[in-house]
Amino acid sequence: MRIQVLYDKESITRGLHVGWGVSFLINGEILFDTGENGRWLLDNIKTLQVDTGKIKMVVISHDHWDHTGGLWHLLKSREGLKVYACPGFSPEFKRKVKKLKGKLIETDRVTEIIDNIFVTGEIAGQYKGRYIGEQALVIKNEKGLTIATGCSHPGIIKIINHVRKDFPGIKIYLVFGGFHLLDKGAGEVRPIAEEFKELGIEKAGPTHCTGDDAQIIFKEVYKGDYIHIKTGLTLEV
Repeated sequence: MRIQVLYDKESITRGLHVGWGVSFLINGEILFDTGENGRWLLDNIKTLQVDTGKIKMVVISHDHWDHTGGLWHLLKSREGLKVYACPGFSPEFKRKVKKLKGKLIETDRVTEIIDNIFVTGEIAGQYKGRYIGEQALVIKNEKGLTIATGCSHPGIIKIINHVRKDFPGIKIYLVFGGFHLLDKGAGEVRPIAEEFKELGIEKAGPTHCTGDDAQIIFKEVYKGDYIHIKTGLTLEV
């Protein structure tokens, strides 16, 4: 299973836009989140020679500008594209998807969207003291489970445990994406990284809102199994 990083805060090479938010392309068919800027995302797609005609669906982790920014540009060129969202997303988000003739699909529980690729459905979280619903994407294959996260507002461990409940007894191979530890000190981050290890998660790829200091801690804990996520990177899972 191939994962391409189309947008993130760092790049493996010059000539690619970087910024806030993430966008991951799964097997050329599923786009998970769309970064903060639609034009930049489409530029990266062109530079990385991605065929947008093969993208069948977009999964949006949560309703924040830095994860939905590129969606509107994509829908303008891809009428009828499936958009997987949480029921708790704003009415404005839902209206805009429909106005641009996207096919909105709201998921409140684990749902298989293509063979062996799932969305978790809405998981309850908080942002600045207010409720926010968020979903993650799960790939299941012979290596185990790979979990992609947008910002992990519900808490990264909560998301992982939610996936473990839905996929009992299956090893977690990789967790990557935003872990939302930017505002946490080392005393809070290190136990989380160590809990990853205790849960048997083989590889970790924290990025985006995880924060640089937290990424350093994960790298210390995971050593050679740490994956530095950057725009332009391709992973095989």
